[in-house]
Amino acid sequence: MHKPIEVIDITPAPGAEVHLYAPRRHIYTRAFSGLFRNLRRIVGGVLMLLYFATAWVNWGGHQAVWWNLPERKFYIFGATFWPQDFILLSGLLIVAAFGLFFVTVYAGRVWCGYSCPQSVWTWLFMWCEKVTEGDRNQRIKLDQAPFSGQKLLRKAAKHGLWIVIALATGLTFVGYFTPIRPLTGELLTGQADGWAYFWVALLTVATYANAGWLREQVCIHMCPYARFQSVMFDKDTLIVSYDPQRGEQRGPRRKETDPKAVGLGDCIDCTMCVQVCPTGIDIRDGLQIECIGCAACVDACDSVMDKMAYPRGLISYTTEHNLAGLKTRPLRPRLIAYGAVLLVLLGVLVGGFMTRPLLALDVSKDRALYRENSQGHIENVYSLKVINKDQREHLYVLQAQGLAGLHLHGGGEIHVGPGEIVNRVVRLSVPPEELPASSNEVSFILTTADDAQERVEVQSRFNGPAGSGVRP
Repeated sequence: MHKPIEVIDITPAPGAEVHLYAPRRHIYTRAFSGLFRNLRRIVGGVLMLLYFATAWVNWGGHQAVWWNLPERKFYIFGATFWPQDFILLSGLLIVAAFGLFFVTVYAGRVWCGYSCPQSVWTWLFMWCEKVTEGDRNQRIKLDQAPFSGQKLLRKAAKHGLWIVIALATGLTFVGYFTPIRPLTGELLTGQADGWAYFWVALLTVATYANAGWLREQVCIHMCPYARFQSVMFDKDTLIVSYDPQRGEQRGPRRKETDPKAVGLGDCIDCTMCVQVCPTGIDIRDGLQIECIGCAACVDACDSVMDKMAYPRGLISYTTEHNLAGLKTRPLRPRLIAYGAVLLVLLGVLVGGFMTRPLLALDVSKDRALYRENSQGHIENVYSLKVINKDQREHLYVLQAQGLAGLHLHGGGEIHVGPGEIVNRVVRLSVPPEELPASSNEVSFILTTADDAQERVEVQSRFNGPAGSGVRP
């Protein structure tokens, strides 16, 4: 007979205060050094350099990366993209998603630990704390100390650095949509548009709050990736993990003490791994949703192992299979599937980018159905937009076909500068006896007159009176 499950009454006592959520515990991170910290600094430095410097680079007479929303033109170095090219942007987002899936299955949350803007900016803000307020113990004492001039000065210096970085971040982001050189001058002289001030201020506040105050709360409670990444892990995924078989039992000891002789493992219970963690977890409790895979605990633990003359790797990038003494499979079906899909999508995206047309033609028929000109011919009016997506000027030739006796007025040669649009109003006329129906299909053909060999054809309609072209 099975033993019944014991029921325990956890109803709070009348009048007792009930907390639905645990209060936030302020995290004071400790300074450390190591291989992964250096790698993270290099990656973060490169990403920040790209973010802040790219907006100031000019290319082809304009900002190298510029999302020109009013004119619906998007410059990315030597390429100009239009709304018609947004399918490429969708493809890029899909490729990025599958790339993230592939990396997650193979190496866990390395994106969070090394490349995520939230992590990169948070580490920078924590560095500002260390510079202005000192290391972990000094910051704890400073926060617990009574108000003083020195405390005010240190706090002001920290928040001043935060605001400067946040302001530069907000200005740079807006600078990708409004050319940053004139924008900076207009902001400083008070001549900028009110929306420019609004967006710079909003992004400054968001950066200051996220990296300065919210920090790990964004990763734990706001980021969706933290929620679904765990379902993508398998027992062969690289994770930051503590080896309990080697580390237990924990306990302090002298360096010269043989841990096996006193029944201890290699973990000296110094809590250094906890003190350096940006999310404040104890990695020795196992894999947790709060872990962002930054390997700060690995660097801290390795430094302690070096001091104790123990082998490194008590905390390391490893797999569940490896911890269980089993062989890790670097290649498995899900990883191979993600990799194959990623390669196919990359090939399609590159092919689409390389073969995308650099010439586009938009045709809009005038609202009036038709009219009769001075020669007695039926005439329709059209508004044309010739879009040159190339980075050099082209000469185009416009023609029309589809009806016998069709004549194009206002066509001929059209000069269009690099990345520019030329609007042209043209007329088509046809003798009434050549119209087979009241609504007829015609084509506008635009070709290059130089060596570009671009050609585009757009269908439209030509309207005439009912019964046109019908002879007794």
